[in-house]
Amino acid sequence: MNLAKVSANGQVTVPVEIRRKLNLKEGDKIIFFERKNGDVVINNSSVAAIISAQTAFEGAAKDFGVKSEEEVQKVVNGVRYKKNK
Repeated sequence: MNLAKVSANGQVTVPVEIRRKLNLKEGDKIIFFERKNGDVVINNSSVAAIISAQTAFEGAAKDFGVKSEEEVQKVVNGVRYKKNK
C-alpha cells in the first residue's frame, strides 16, 4: 500500500513505486477511472489511450480482410493518400 498527501492546491505526489509500475515520466498525464463499485483507479493516460484504441479497432483487420502487418500498412497508406488529396 502506498499513501500520498493532497496539498492545499489539490496536488498529489505519486509514490515512486507507483510511478515505476505505471511507467510515468515527468510531463506524463494520468487518468482516473471510476468503476461501477465506486473504486477509483489511476492509470497512465498514454497506456489507457492505447488500450481504448485497441478495443475500438478489435476485429477491424478481419473486416478489412488484412492478414499481415504489410497489408495493414497498405490500408494505412491508402487512407493517408486519399486524405491528402
